[in-house]
Amino acid sequence: MMRPPPTIQQSFPELEQVEAIVQEDHAGYLHSRVLCRVPHGESALPVYALTLGNHDPGVPCVTYVAGVHGLERIGTQVVIAYLEGLLERLKWDRVLADMLQRVRIHFLPIVNPAGMLNNTRANGQGVDLMRNAPVDSHEKTIWLAGGHRISPALPWYRGKSNEPMQAEAQALCDFIAQQVFPAPFSLVLDCHSGFGFRNQIWFPYARSRLEPIKHLKEVCYLRSLFMQTYPHQDYLFEPQSQHYLVHGDLWDFLYLQSLEQSNVFLPLTLEMGSWRWIRKNPLQLRQLLGLYHPIKPHRLNRVLRSHLILMEFLLHATLSYQHWFDRGDAAQLEQQALALWYS
Repeated sequence: MMRPPPTIQQSFPELEQVEAIVQEDHAGYLHSRVLCRVPHGESALPVYALTLGNHDPGVPCVTYVAGVHGLERIGTQVVIAYLEGLLERLKWDRVLADMLQRVRIHFLPIVNPAGMLNNTRANGQGVDLMRNAPVDSHEKTIWLAGGHRISPALPWYRGKSNEPMQAEAQALCDFIAQQVFPAPFSLVLDCHSGFGFRNQIWFPYARSRLEPIKHLKEVCYLRSLFMQTYPHQDYLFEPQSQHYLVHGDLWDFLYLQSLEQSNVFLPLTLEMGSWRWIRKNPLQLRQLLGLYHPIKPHRLNRVLRSHLILMEFLLHATLSYQHWFDRGDAAQLEQQALALWYS
Protein backbone atom coordinates (compact mmCIF):
# COMPACT_ATOMS: atom_id res chain seq x y z
CA MET A 1 0.00 0.00 0.00
CA MET A 2 1.61 3.22 -1.16
CA ARG A 3 1.25 6.35 0.91
CA PRO A 4 -0.76 9.07 -0.89
CA PRO A 5 1.12 12.24 -1.79
CA PRO A 6 0.94 14.91 0.91
CA THR A 7 -1.55 17.73 0.68
CA ILE A 8 0.50 20.92 0.87
CA GLN A 9 -1.19 23.75 2.74
CA GLN A 10 -0.90 27.34 1.67
CA SER A 11 -0.73 28.61 5.25
CA PHE A 12 0.51 27.34 8.59
CA PRO A 13 -1.69 28.97 11.26
CA GLU A 14 -0.16 27.06 14.19
CA LEU A 15 3.37 28.18 13.34
CA GLU A 16 2.07 31.70 12.78
CA GLN A 17 0.54 31.60 16.28
CA VAL A 18 3.82 30.46 17.84
CA GLU A 19 5.84 33.11 16.03
CA ALA A 20 3.34 35.80 17.02
CA ILE A 21 3.82 34.76 20.65
CA VAL A 22 7.61 34.84 20.25
CA GLN A 23 7.53 38.33 18.78
CA GLU A 24 5.34 39.84 21.51
CA ASP A 25 6.73 41.57 24.57
CA HIS A 26 6.02 39.41 27.62
CA ALA A 27 7.86 41.52 30.20
CA GLY A 28 10.77 39.12 30.38
CA TYR A 29 8.63 36.14 31.37
CA LEU A 30 8.92 34.17 28.12
CA HIS A 31 12.13 32.97 26.51
CA SER A 32 12.29 31.20 23.17
CA ARG A 33 14.85 29.38 21.08
CA VAL A 34 14.94 27.52 17.77
CA LEU A 35 16.11 23.96 18.38
CA CYS A 36 16.64 23.16 14.70
CA ARG A 37 15.37 23.99 11.25
CA VAL A 38 14.07 21.31 8.90
CA PRO A 39 14.02 21.66 5.12
CA HIS A 40 10.73 22.17 3.35
CA GLY A 41 10.89 22.96 -0.33
CA GLU A 42 13.18 25.93 -0.79
CA SER A 43 12.84 27.07 2.82
CA ALA A 44 13.41 25.71 6.33
CA LEU A 45 10.88 25.39 9.13
CA PRO A 46 11.84 26.09 12.76
CA VAL A 47 11.25 23.82 15.75
CA TYR A 48 10.61 26.18 18.67
CA ALA A 49 11.01 25.72 22.42
CA LEU A 50 9.42 28.36 24.66
CA THR A 51 10.11 28.63 28.38
CA LEU A 52 8.41 30.29 31.34
CA GLY A 53 9.67 30.37 34.91
CA ASN A 54 12.92 29.97 36.81
CA HIS A 55 15.90 28.84 34.72
CA ASP A 56 17.78 27.50 37.75
CA PRO A 57 18.37 23.78 37.03
CA GLY A 58 17.57 23.07 40.68
CA VAL A 59 13.84 23.83 40.34
CA PRO A 60 11.30 21.22 39.17
CA CYS A 61 10.26 21.31 35.54
CA VAL A 62 7.17 20.45 33.48
CA THR A 63 7.22 20.23 29.67
CA TYR A 64 4.32 20.25 27.23
CA VAL A 65 5.07 18.71 23.82
CA ALA A 66 2.90 18.43 20.70
CA GLY A 67 3.03 18.12 16.94
CA VAL A 68 5.23 15.03 16.82
CA HIS A 69 2.76 13.63 14.29
CA GLY A 70 1.87 16.23 11.70
CA LEU A 71 -1.74 15.10 11.26
CA GLU A 72 -2.51 15.42 14.97
CA ARG A 73 -2.60 19.19 15.02
CA ILE A 74 -5.19 19.35 17.82
CA GLY A 75 -2.37 18.55 20.28
CA THR A 76 -0.46 21.59 19.06
CA GLN A 77 -3.54 23.76 19.39
CA VAL A 78 -4.17 22.55 22.95
CA VAL A 79 -0.59 23.35 24.00
CA ILE A 80 -0.68 26.78 22.36
CA ALA A 81 -4.03 27.54 24.01
CA TYR A 82 -2.59 26.69 27.44
CA LEU A 83 0.51 28.82 26.83
CA GLU A 84 -1.61 31.78 25.67
CA GLY A 85 -3.77 31.47 28.76
CA LEU A 86 -0.74 31.55 31.06
CA LEU A 87 0.65 34.61 29.28
CA GLU A 88 -2.67 36.42 29.64
CA ARG A 89 -2.79 35.56 33.35
CA LEU A 90 0.70 36.93 33.87
CA LYS A 91 -0.66 40.38 33.06
CA TRP A 92 -2.67 40.35 36.31
CA ASP A 93 -2.17 37.08 38.27
CA ARG A 94 0.41 37.66 41.00
CA VAL A 95 -0.04 34.10 42.31
CA LEU A 96 1.08 32.71 38.95
CA ALA A 97 3.99 35.16 38.77
CA ASP A 98 5.15 34.07 42.23
CA MET A 99 4.73 30.40 41.34
CA LEU A 100 6.98 30.80 38.31
CA GLN A 101 9.82 31.68 40.65
CA ARG A 102 9.73 28.06 41.87
CA VAL A 103 9.09 26.07 38.71
CA ARG A 104 10.06 25.98 35.03
CA ILE A 105 7.62 25.33 32.18
CA HIS A 106 8.74 24.36 28.67
CA PHE A 107 6.56 24.29 25.56
CA LEU A 108 7.50 22.49 22.33
CA PRO A 109 4.27 22.92 20.40
CA ILE A 110 5.34 21.84 16.88
CA VAL A 111 8.05 19.18 16.91
CA ASN A 112 7.28 18.11 13.33
CA PRO A 113 6.53 21.30 11.36
CA ALA A 114 7.12 19.75 7.91
CA GLY A 115 4.68 16.94 8.66
CA MET A 116 2.08 19.40 9.89
CA LEU A 117 2.47 21.62 6.85
CA ASN A 118 2.33 18.56 4.56
CA ASN A 119 -0.66 17.07 6.42
CA THR A 120 1.23 13.83 7.07
CA ARG A 121 1.92 11.78 10.18
CA ALA A 122 5.61 11.43 9.29
CA ASN A 123 8.18 14.18 8.87
CA GLY A 124 9.41 15.52 5.55
CA GLN A 125 11.64 12.47 5.09
CA GLY A 126 8.78 10.03 5.55
CA VAL A 127 9.94 8.98 9.03
CA ASP A 128 7.54 8.52 11.93
CA LEU A 129 9.33 10.39 14.72
CA MET A 130 7.71 8.23 17.42
CA ARG A 131 9.34 5.16 15.87
CA ASN A 132 12.73 6.79 15.30
CA ALA A 133 14.66 6.33 18.56
CA PRO A 134 17.39 3.67 18.83
CA VAL A 135 15.42 1.33 21.11
CA ASP A 136 13.62 -1.89 20.16
CA SER A 137 10.59 -3.62 21.60
CA HIS A 138 11.36 -6.68 23.71
CA GLU A 139 8.25 -8.41 22.42
CA LYS A 140 6.46 -8.88 19.13
CA THR A 141 4.84 -5.75 17.72
CA ILE A 142 2.01 -5.27 15.23
CA TRP A 143 3.38 -5.64 11.71
CA LEU A 144 4.16 -2.22 10.20
CA ALA A 145 2.34 -0.24 12.91
CA GLY A 146 4.93 -1.22 15.50
CA GLY A 147 7.64 0.40 13.38
CA HIS A 148 9.48 -0.97 10.34
CA ARG A 149 12.43 -0.22 8.07
CA ILE A 150 10.90 -1.30 4.75
CA SER A 151 10.24 2.03 3.03
CA PRO A 152 9.22 5.63 3.80
CA ALA A 153 6.37 5.07 1.34
CA LEU A 154 4.66 3.04 4.09
CA PRO A 155 3.33 4.54 7.34
CA TRP A 156 5.18 3.99 10.64
CA TYR A 157 8.60 3.94 8.95
CA ARG A 158 11.44 4.00 11.52
CA GLY A 159 14.23 5.13 9.21
CA LYS A 160 17.25 3.14 8.11
CA SER A 161 19.13 1.04 10.62
CA ASN A 162 22.25 2.59 12.17
CA GLU A 163 21.46 6.05 10.82
CA PRO A 164 21.27 9.05 13.17
CA MET A 165 17.88 10.08 14.44
CA GLN A 166 15.94 12.58 12.39
CA ALA A 167 16.76 16.21 13.11
CA GLU A 168 13.44 16.88 14.86
CA ALA A 169 13.70 13.78 17.09
CA GLN A 170 17.33 14.52 17.91
CA ALA A 171 16.50 18.14 18.75
CA LEU A 172 13.74 17.01 21.11
CA CYS A 173 16.00 14.46 22.81
CA ASP A 174 18.86 16.94 23.16
CA PHE A 175 16.54 19.54 24.65
CA ILE A 176 15.13 17.09 27.20
CA ALA A 177 18.60 15.86 28.16
CA GLN A 178 20.05 19.36 28.53
CA GLN A 179 17.13 21.40 29.86
CA VAL A 180 14.89 18.89 31.65
CA PHE A 181 17.05 16.08 33.07
CA PRO A 182 18.97 18.41 35.43
CA ALA A 183 15.75 19.24 37.32
CA PRO A 184 15.31 17.25 40.53
CA PHE A 185 11.82 16.29 39.35
CA SER A 186 10.29 16.66 35.89
CA LEU A 187 7.08 15.72 34.12
CA VAL A 188 6.37 15.72 30.37
CA LEU A 189 2.98 15.67 28.68
CA ASP A 190 3.16 14.82 24.98
CA CYS A 191 -0.18 15.64 23.32
CA HIS A 192 -1.55 13.42 20.54
CA SER A 193 -4.92 12.44 19.12
CA GLY A 194 -5.74 8.85 18.29
CA PHE A 195 -8.39 6.22 17.84
CA GLY A 196 -10.72 5.55 20.74
CA PHE A 197 -13.73 7.03 22.51
CA ARG A 198 -11.87 7.95 25.69
CA ASN A 199 -9.05 10.33 26.46
CA GLN A 200 -6.08 8.32 27.62
CA ILE A 201 -2.91 9.12 29.56
CA TRP A 202 -0.08 6.69 28.83
CA PHE A 203 3.29 6.19 30.46
CA PRO A 204 6.26 3.99 29.46
CA TYR A 205 6.99 1.41 28.45
CA ALA A 206 5.91 1.04 24.84
CA ARG A 207 8.48 -1.74 24.37
CA SER A 208 7.20 -4.37 26.84
CA ARG A 209 3.94 -5.54 28.38
CA LEU A 210 5.81 -7.36 31.13
CA GLU A 211 8.37 -4.82 32.33
CA PRO A 212 7.11 -2.05 34.64
CA ILE A 213 9.02 1.20 34.87
CA LYS A 214 11.18 1.95 37.90
CA HIS A 215 8.85 4.75 39.05
CA LEU A 216 5.66 2.73 38.79
CA LYS A 217 4.49 3.53 42.33
CA GLU A 218 5.02 7.25 41.77
CA VAL A 219 2.96 7.17 38.58
CA CYS A 220 0.29 5.20 40.41
CA TYR A 221 0.10 7.81 43.15
CA LEU A 222 0.07 10.67 40.63
CA ARG A 223 -2.93 8.96 39.01
CA SER A 224 -4.63 8.67 42.40
CA LEU A 225 -3.98 12.33 43.17
CA PHE A 226 -5.51 13.38 39.88
CA MET A 227 -8.59 11.17 40.23
CA GLN A 228 -9.17 12.21 43.85
CA THR A 229 -8.72 15.91 43.06
CA TYR A 230 -10.88 15.78 39.92
CA PRO A 231 -13.22 12.78 40.42
CA HIS A 232 -15.39 13.67 37.41
CA GLN A 233 -12.59 13.51 34.83
CA ASP A 234 -12.78 11.05 31.94
CA TYR A 235 -9.19 9.89 31.42
CA LEU A 236 -7.97 6.31 31.24
CA PHE A 237 -4.51 6.22 32.88
CA GLU A 238 -2.29 3.21 32.09
CA PRO A 239 0.94 2.00 30.43
CA GLN A 240 1.11 2.41 26.67
CA SER A 241 1.89 -1.31 26.40
CA GLN A 242 -1.71 -2.06 27.41
CA HIS A 243 -2.67 -0.95 23.89
CA TYR A 244 0.23 -1.81 21.57
CA LEU A 245 3.99 -2.22 21.49
CA VAL A 246 6.33 -0.25 19.25
CA HIS A 247 9.97 0.01 18.29
CA GLY A 248 11.78 3.32 18.58
CA ASP A 249 9.53 5.10 21.07
CA LEU A 250 11.10 8.46 21.97
CA TRP A 251 9.79 8.49 25.54
CA ASP A 252 11.01 4.95 26.23
CA PHE A 253 14.41 6.04 24.96
CA LEU A 254 14.50 9.20 27.07
CA TYR A 255 13.15 7.50 30.19
CA LEU A 256 15.84 4.83 29.94
CA GLN A 257 18.46 7.56 29.58
CA SER A 258 17.08 9.35 32.64
CA LEU A 259 17.67 6.27 34.82
CA GLU A 260 21.41 6.91 34.56
CA GLN A 261 20.98 9.95 36.83
CA SER A 262 19.52 10.42 40.30
CA ASN A 263 16.80 12.88 39.29
CA VAL A 264 13.26 11.77 38.45
CA PHE A 265 11.83 12.10 34.93
CA LEU A 266 8.25 10.97 34.23
CA PRO A 267 7.03 11.23 30.60
CA LEU A 268 3.29 10.99 29.94
CA THR A 269 1.43 10.88 26.63
CA LEU A 270 -2.07 12.29 26.20
CA GLU A 271 -4.06 10.45 23.53
CA MET A 272 -7.22 12.41 22.82
CA GLY A 273 -9.99 10.08 21.71
CA SER A 274 -10.86 11.11 18.16
CA TRP A 275 -13.69 8.58 17.71
CA ARG A 276 -15.99 10.73 19.84
CA TRP A 277 -15.63 13.55 17.30
CA ILE A 278 -16.21 11.16 14.38
CA ARG A 279 -19.26 9.60 16.07
CA LYS A 280 -20.90 13.00 16.38
CA ASN A 281 -19.85 14.14 12.91
CA PRO A 282 -19.24 11.14 10.57
CA LEU A 283 -18.99 13.45 7.56
CA GLN A 284 -15.61 14.67 8.75
CA LEU A 285 -14.18 11.33 7.56
CA ARG A 286 -14.35 12.78 4.06
CA GLN A 287 -11.08 14.54 4.82
CA LEU A 288 -7.89 13.00 6.18
CA LEU A 289 -7.62 15.55 9.00
CA GLY A 290 -11.05 14.44 10.22
CA LEU A 291 -9.58 11.18 11.55
CA TYR A 292 -7.56 13.09 14.14
CA HIS A 293 -9.10 16.52 14.58
CA PRO A 294 -12.45 17.94 15.77
CA ILE A 295 -13.69 19.75 12.67
CA LYS A 296 -16.80 21.49 14.03
CA PRO A 297 -15.83 24.83 15.68
CA HIS A 298 -17.81 24.21 18.88
CA ARG A 299 -16.19 20.79 19.35
CA LEU A 300 -12.76 22.27 18.71
CA ASN A 301 -13.40 24.91 21.39
CA ARG A 302 -14.58 22.21 23.80
CA VAL A 303 -11.39 20.20 23.30
CA LEU A 304 -9.20 23.29 23.69
CA ARG A 305 -10.64 23.94 27.14
CA SER A 306 -11.28 20.36 28.30
CA HIS A 307 -7.61 19.46 28.87
CA LEU A 308 -6.66 22.64 30.74
CA ILE A 309 -7.49 20.98 34.08
CA LEU A 310 -5.03 18.16 33.36
CA MET A 311 -2.30 20.54 32.26
CA GLU A 312 -2.80 22.77 35.28
CA PHE A 313 -2.80 19.74 37.59
CA LEU A 314 0.54 18.55 36.19
CA LEU A 315 2.02 22.02 36.70
CA HIS A 316 0.98 22.04 40.36
CA ALA A 317 2.02 18.41 40.89
CA THR A 318 5.46 19.29 39.54
CA LEU A 319 5.79 22.39 41.68
CA SER A 320 4.67 20.48 44.81
CA TYR A 321 6.40 17.15 44.11
CA GLN A 322 8.18 17.14 47.49
CA HIS A 323 4.80 16.94 49.25
CA TRP A 324 3.62 13.77 47.49
CA PHE A 325 6.52 12.01 45.81
CA ASP A 326 8.19 10.26 48.77
CA ARG A 327 5.60 8.25 50.68
CA GLY A 328 5.87 5.78 53.54
CA ASP A 329 3.48 3.30 51.88
CA ALA A 330 5.69 2.80 48.81
CA ALA A 331 5.51 -1.01 48.97
CA GLN A 332 1.71 -0.92 49.13
CA LEU A 333 1.57 1.47 46.18
CA GLU A 334 3.88 -0.80 44.19
CA GLN A 335 1.59 -3.78 44.78
CA GLN A 336 -1.46 -1.70 43.93
CA ALA A 337 0.11 -0.59 40.65
CA LEU A 338 1.20 -4.12 39.72
CA ALA A 339 -2.30 -5.43 40.41
CA LEU A 340 -3.87 -2.61 38.41
CA TRP A 341 -1.69 -2.80 35.31
CA TYR A 342 0.40 -5.98 35.29
CA SER A 343 -1.73 -8.69 36.88
